[in-house]
Amino acid sequence: MRGQDTQQPAMFSYVLLEDRIPADHPLRAMRKMVDRALRALSPLFDKLYAPSGRDSIPPERLLRALVLQVLYSIRSERQLMEQLHYNLLFRWFVNLDMDDPVWDVTVFTKNRDRLLEGDVAQAFFDAVLAQARGDKLLSDDHFTVDGTLIEAWAGHKSFKRKDEPPVHPKDGTRNTTTDFKKEKRSNATHQSTTDPDSRLYKKSKGAGAQLCYMGHVLMENRNGLAVSTRLTQASGTAERDACLDMLQDIGGNQRVTLGGDKNYDTRDFVDTLRSLKVTPHVAQNNTNRKSAIDGRTTRHAGYTVSQVKRKRVEEIFGWVKTVGVMRKTRHRGTQKVSWMFTFSLAAYNLVRMRNLALAG
Repeated sequence: MRGQDTQQPAMFSYVLLEDRIPADHPLRAMRKMVDRALRALSPLFDKLYAPSGRDSIPPERLLRALVLQVLYSIRSERQLMEQLHYNLLFRWFVNLDMDDPVWDVTVFTKNRDRLLEGDVAQAFFDAVLAQARGDKLLSDDHFTVDGTLIEAWAGHKSFKRKDEPPVHPKDGTRNTTTDFKKEKRSNATHQSTTDPDSRLYKKSKGAGAQLCYMGHVLMENRNGLAVSTRLTQASGTAERDACLDMLQDIGGNQRVTLGGDKNYDTRDFVDTLRSLKVTPHVAQNNTNRKSAIDGRTTRHAGYTVSQVKRKRVEEIFGWVKTVGVMRKTRHRGTQKVSWMFTFSLAAYNLVRMRNLALAG
């Protein structure tokens, strides 16, 4: 007998939201790790909010929603709020009941910006990393460093001379007709009017220059987890400067190894690493000059292992740029872009830790 395609709306649902989520769903394990990290951040949240007044969006729910935005590659907060309206999985993860109202996107964005003041992204990253350390997933001796370009939310037309007044289009439109061909442009004389913190830069010969930032990651070699992050303005020395800064996050007095690509093979940088009790396992750059890495390093078997392990850092950048939608940032200014870069890497660590738990 053929079933009838009719619908009779039900007034009540007798299935709990918790029961609608499969027991083996990947988000279940990640929800436990996120909740543990948020409990550790509770004292920080108390300092950010006034003891009286109208209730804001609970910071725990706001951060859970941002984790979902990264995990499911949601480009905007408006799309995120739309998903929270009808996606029961998202409601369960954020800790919203089926009948709870969803926040207005403007209210959500303003509450998110408040978390910038307390550097909550870095605190959340540290709380997730503390769980990995407690589960003995981190290496204390072997690391890899690398950097990647993050395209700014600004176009080439916004890159104008600093000493010239703004030009308003005569036809009343916002998009001016600009011809910058054969014009010599540099960060010393020009600046983006859309995102002044971004810099015009190209990472290799033959590549096109773009307005961008540079994101840096220090990875431990055992399981490929990010242990430190930095976001800087793009420059030729930014990778090495950020590396020396991130090495301070390792702590301890033991000698460690540091892998890296050919960009880190400079005499000053290698000598600085040795003075910090860091053995430089960076790739040799023998192009038109002598490498700073000599036989006292390359003769050890550990150097070959580091050269294999260091390539795993590209997996982090690949995930953050594709899944975490950080190939082109949605925000402007170093502070906001850095916040989202660090938060996206915390989400990557959550995914990696969940996979390691299944494999173990």
